[in-house]
Amino acid sequence: MSEPVGTFCLVLHSHLPWLAHHGRWPVGEEWLYQSWSHAYLPVIDVVRRLAAEGRRELLTLGVTPVLAAQLDDPHCLRGVHDWLGGWLLRAHGAAARLPELAAREHRAATDALEVFERDWRHGASPLLRALTDAGALELLGGPATHPFGPLLQPEVRAFALETGLTDAAVRLGARPAGIWAPECGYAPGMECGYAAAGVRRFLVDGPALQGDTALARPVGDSDVLAFGRDLDVTYRVWSPRSGYPGGPDYRDFHTYDHPSGLKPARVTGRRVPSEAKRPYDPARATAAVARDAADFVRVVRERLVALRERLGRPGLTVAAFDTELFGHWWHEGPAWLETVLRALPDAGVRVSTLRGAAAAGLVGEPVALPPSSWGSGKDWRVWAGPQVADLVAQQEGVQKALLGAVAPGLARDPVRDALATEALLALSSDWAFMVSKDSAAGYARERAAGHAARVEELAALLAAGRRRAAERRIASWGGDDAVFGHLDARRLLPAALP
Repeated sequence: MSEPVGTFCLVLHSHLPWLAHHGRWPVGEEWLYQSWSHAYLPVIDVVRRLAAEGRRELLTLGVTPVLAAQLDDPHCLRGVHDWLGGWLLRAHGAAARLPELAAREHRAATDALEVFERDWRHGASPLLRALTDAGALELLGGPATHPFGPLLQPEVRAFALETGLTDAAVRLGARPAGIWAPECGYAPGMECGYAAAGVRRFLVDGPALQGDTALARPVGDSDVLAFGRDLDVTYRVWSPRSGYPGGPDYRDFHTYDHPSGLKPARVTGRRVPSEAKRPYDPARATAAVARDAADFVRVVRERLVALRERLGRPGLTVAAFDTELFGHWWHEGPAWLETVLRALPDAGVRVSTLRGAAAAGLVGEPVALPPSSWGSGKDWRVWAGPQVADLVAQQEGVQKALLGAVAPGLARDPVRDALATEALLALSSDWAFMVSKDSAAGYARERAAGHAARVEELAALLAAGRRRAAERRIASWGGDDAVFGHLDARRLLPAALP
């Protein structure tokens, strides 16, 4: 086979906030179970099948520590198994009214139950570790609860990252050398904290590199590499106006058969109201997957050929997406992924991980990155704009209380560990995102305020010397925020530990 025209890296970012024990419907655990059933199960099964054929370096998968904790949690494992059974029962209940839809959903639910019971009953970590050890995946880590890094105090930012990287090492047996920086948020100097934590590569959005994403770039004077998301390639899928998932033959996400909760329609047209959408046709959807996968492979190859001509050597393109797009939002997404990953090597494209791209020398000159994110405007407005000014102020108060409550000691302090856990949950970037996008904004404000209130309460009790009252208060919560058993608040005082 001739030399590849260049390298393609697929990066998937898997993240949900801590939902266990915090509501069920319309926002809460149901959100987790839908994403787990319709995205995480089928996407990982695609990787498992391709790995069984001997394929390696398939993709780079980010699983945030807060999501990984839920994918291993006994309560959540039991919950998703019940949800899968409920999906099967809903299919049965629709059989008399919608026999074709019910039969399809029966088969899908049965397959999902089989995959879950075969691969997932002991949680995600054993499965992900096996695929990583086999060389099929590179797993990315990240800060514990997906906080927006640029808005954190340096000590809190380092603590969140250290907690997250430690969590990945506990679950997977190795500390990640790459991370998905939450929301691709970056402020100048953050690379120094990454280097100190042993992080060697992270993601930024393409505009942070002024669109020049053909090679990884060392940031400043560090040896930490920034990989830029290639928007010209990524938006073939991601664009809300012209991306593949909006094609007329794919299953429509927003149209429900309300008695069963099943989805009976295809997109039909972008401006077609739900009541006028046509019935879903699996054969049409299969043809659309083949057509759009071929188009994507063509776009990737043309992009890499153009880069090779410009650079005088093979280059790189990185397509990065939320994992939840594939299967949850875009029903046919996992099938499209599998088709693309099979077709790219036949088109002369090397498929690799970020680690593999760095090892292959796909690295350019150092770069000074501007403040940036992958949000609206590619700046910080989603997480720091006027619409969330109250949340920003609240998070500043949480950080102040956290830093004021830590104390050195020879032994771990469960009260301060609980306070630190609640602080990290309060600092999740999800709450500001949901408010800015007006997506379950009330739930987001309630969650942020609830965690912040717990921080304030524990800090006040500690300051007053009322330790036993603090312990009783924590016990009254019933363990609903027991996210990271290894979290050690002394890590906020580096000199306190060897």
